[in-house]
Amino acid sequence: MKTSVKATLISVAVVVVLVVAALIYVLISQSKAALPSSGGGAPSAQPVRQNSHILDGGGEGAVTVVEFLDFECEACGAFYPIVEDLREQFAGEITYVVRYFPLPGHFNSKNAAIAAEAAAQQDRFEDMYHRLFESQVEWGEAQESRADLFRGFAEELGLDMVAYDAAVADPSTSERVDQDFEEGRALGVSSTPTFFVDGELAQLQEWDDLENLIQAAVSGGQ
Repeated sequence: MKTSVKATLISVAVVVVLVVAALIYVLISQSKAALPSSGGGAPSAQPVRQNSHILDGGGEGAVTVVEFLDFECEACGAFYPIVEDLREQFAGEITYVVRYFPLPGHFNSKNAAIAAEAAAQQDRFEDMYHRLFESQVEWGEAQESRADLFRGFAEELGLDMVAYDAAVADPSTSERVDQDFEEGRALGVSSTPTFFVDGELAQLQEWDDLENLIQAAVSGGQ
């Protein structure tokens, strides 16, 4: 009886050791898989990418202003006319870049970003950008898809609708939006609008803080 119990305990101990060893192996494997390779890891986060949408190109030496935005965000909508005034005020002195950051709490923010990206594939990003902000009151805060409304905007802009529909349905269009969002998070973006001026995160407290930061950057480069 004692021999049988001893054998059973030994068997249980062996099984436990094997299970623990297997768990350790799995955890180590997962950790290694999560680490970037030494030679070809993903590039570090950057405020501007080659495929980022540029509304205004100021040329060599211009101050670069980047906005991470959500088309459904009321604060972004409130900043929209301010941004338009700044683009006019600093025309030729700044390069103005827009990147997507659709907040999960906004039902149609990603649909809007996808519509803008589909328009961008026909070189009409800025037209859709204006249309989405100017109509925000019509669809913002809706709890059902407004993709059909955005498609109507595309028709009004005279886009090739076959190409537009194909772009909206293409997973790569959604992935393009996600890339901006994930890079924004890596850069410390957590709300919208978030601005970067010459690569530096802008800390805004007052409505004219962005103008002052841009003015300081423009003056500093002269």
